[in-house]
Amino acid sequence: MASEKRRIYDIAKEFNVSSKAMVDMIRNLGFEVKSHSSTVGPEVVTAVQKRLSSEKEEVKKGMERKKKKALERKNLEAAAAGKKKETERRVSAELNKTKKKSGKKLDQLKEDARKKKDRRKRKKERVVDKKAVKASFKKTMSKLETSQKRKKYHHRQDKPGGEIGGEDTKTIKVNEFITVSELATLMEVKPANVVAKCMELGMMATINQRLDLDTIETIALEFGFNVEEDRLTGEDDLEVEESEDNLERRPPVVTIMGHVDHGKTSLLDYIRHSHIIDGESGGITQHIGAYLVNRPDGQIAFLDTPGHEAFSAMRARGAQVTDIVILVVAADDSVMPQTIEAIDHSRAAGVPIIVAINKIDLPGINIDNIKTQLSKHNLVPEEWGGKTIMVEISAKFGTNIDKLLEMVLLQAELMDLKADYDRLAQGTVIEARLDRGKGVITTVLIQKGTLQISDPFVSGIYSGKVRAIFDERGVRVPSVGPSTPAMVLGCDGVPQAGDSFRVMARESEAKDISQKRLRLKRERDFRIINRIKLTDIYDRIKEGQIRELNLIIKGDVDGSVEALSDTLSKISHQEVGVRVIHRGVGAITESDVYMAAASQAIIIGFHTRPEYKASELAAREGVEIKLYKIIYEVESDIKKGLEGLLAPDLVEKRIGLAEIRQLIKVPKIGFIAGSYVKDGIIKRSAKARIIRNDITVIDTVITSLKRFKDDVREVQAGYECGIGLSEIGEAEVGDFVEFYEVEEVSRKLEP
Repeated sequence: MASEKRRIYDIAKEFNVSSKAMVDMIRNLGFEVKSHSSTVGPEVVTAVQKRLSSEKEEVKKGMERKKKKALERKNLEAAAAGKKKETERRVSAELNKTKKKSGKKLDQLKEDARKKKDRRKRKKERVVDKKAVKASFKKTMSKLETSQKRKKYHHRQDKPGGEIGGEDTKTIKVNEFITVSELATLMEVKPANVVAKCMELGMMATINQRLDLDTIETIALEFGFNVEEDRLTGEDDLEVEESEDNLERRPPVVTIMGHVDHGKTSLLDYIRHSHIIDGESGGITQHIGAYLVNRPDGQIAFLDTPGHEAFSAMRARGAQVTDIVILVVAADDSVMPQTIEAIDHSRAAGVPIIVAINKIDLPGINIDNIKTQLSKHNLVPEEWGGKTIMVEISAKFGTNIDKLLEMVLLQAELMDLKADYDRLAQGTVIEARLDRGKGVITTVLIQKGTLQISDPFVSGIYSGKVRAIFDERGVRVPSVGPSTPAMVLGCDGVPQAGDSFRVMARESEAKDISQKRLRLKRERDFRIINRIKLTDIYDRIKEGQIRELNLIIKGDVDGSVEALSDTLSKISHQEVGVRVIHRGVGAITESDVYMAAASQAIIIGFHTRPEYKASELAAREGVEIKLYKIIYEVESDIKKGLEGLLAPDLVEKRIGLAEIRQLIKVPKIGFIAGSYVKDGIIKRSAKARIIRNDITVIDTVITSLKRFKDDVREVQAGYECGIGLSEIGEAEVGDFVEFYEVEEVSRKLEP
């Protein structure tokens, strides 16, 4: 079955789309996938193929429509040009005809003028206005000889890349979050045109505003450009093609998974002949460990992942870099939720599972029951006709451990695991921490190539140069090859667990990629921080201004910080919630305290401590710093803190009942109810309601309470008293007055 499945990024390459776009497409089709490294079956590939085909047809139809419109526009322009020429020809003919007529009229006018001149000479008594004649002559000539100038419109021929619907549509390469000005430069159009197009699309943009990739694609398409994401900073562009001739056999990478206290670390201890578990807080593994074990029949690289539910993300990363999973299940227990989760992670990564049934040395175990439960999750043992290898072991006494390792190497041989040792190294960050003396220590599992000292590399958003390499026991080594874990010094910052680790040919190239990734991260963070949605405002109004407990989390390694942040963020309620405003690796510093003081946050230190100056500053600023070593304690304390933010429940408690036997009117005061206390006690501070026939007539409060002429604070049952009420309304003799108090009861978070 594993051979029929394919990785999402392989499918993305085949269809020439980005891995992110392929993951989004598969999710939109209704398939649940984790990431671009997840494997999918042929039915997903078929669905994707259909979707892409339909989209391609739609694009093709759109292009045809645009071509049709362009052709119609050209036909209209040609018709307009023909009509214009015909008009010009007709006007020219009429003009020539007019000129001929004007010539005849001019001769006639000259003859008339000569005759008039003769008449003036003959008739000297007549007065002639020469100016009027001259003006008339000029006016007539201007009408005959002049014609109106026609404006000429020169149609500018657009550039090839700017033609809408042109046949040779160009493609531009862009990075996400480029500015409007940069996009206009790439398309060779004026920035003002891009701004205008944004406004047409309903988006107010400025020339220096940065655009996300979806907006860039939309705008570029309007100008006739296709967009190709410049993935210089992505993972796909850093891939190097490997030759089959250079591939050599490599050790398998094995991840040990399972529930808490089922014996995962104890098994690894026996294999390595070490005592890893002695150094773990609370007797549980809280980090991912990477170890290389040398055996006579071969090497095996082991990843030890925590089993507590808080470390789901850490286990998921373990499954993504592994070749084989050893699932440890205790024979004296059952298949627990974390065991099922480990099975799901392994299947999502498409790796085979070998089950190790541990603790067979204990009395009263039922191994068949464990196998039956595993069979319900499609892990059927080979002896029952299935394909899952199951080995019964005892990590405490070493029973069948050699058989388990033999099965691992046999499975690895069937998988034919190979890698290129001569290429630039590539791997995955397992853990990262900040050491006061050594700097950033990055635990890396090398997957391809050979890592050597002085190699420039890029890891996540940081770059660096390898200053030293240590194995898992802290021994300095000159180089490490595929399937080998190592601790590397020299990174400029603390990368996140799960980030890629790649050696580059030149240090400048590594720094360039790092700078671009940092810029993209800053842009994304800025957009996330400043994005305001009406739905968020509505939700806050609906929830009655949700109260938040602000936290700053600092830990010794990034994996623990991430897992702790995820765990605490899940503790929520409709009225209160946890907000992690900052998390980081290393000691608690003064900047952390300043941030906590400004945001009224609590600082959580997990396996780390505050610096001396930070402690003094926290005491002055009143910032609370809580230090922990076990995640259970953090979770418990945060839940108690959130319960303190919950508004208490108001519970009504009945304390007494009195019967009105007489209504006395007191001048300037009102009515006083002469009453007999029948039950409980009446307190002057209590609230009251008048009841008639088991129906509340009016709610009121006590204004005075007297026994005879003396003011009293309370009256016991069996005594008479005078009760002054703020509102007595339509009270009658025979009504009852019920007295009660409202208590505040602390609320608990729902389990």
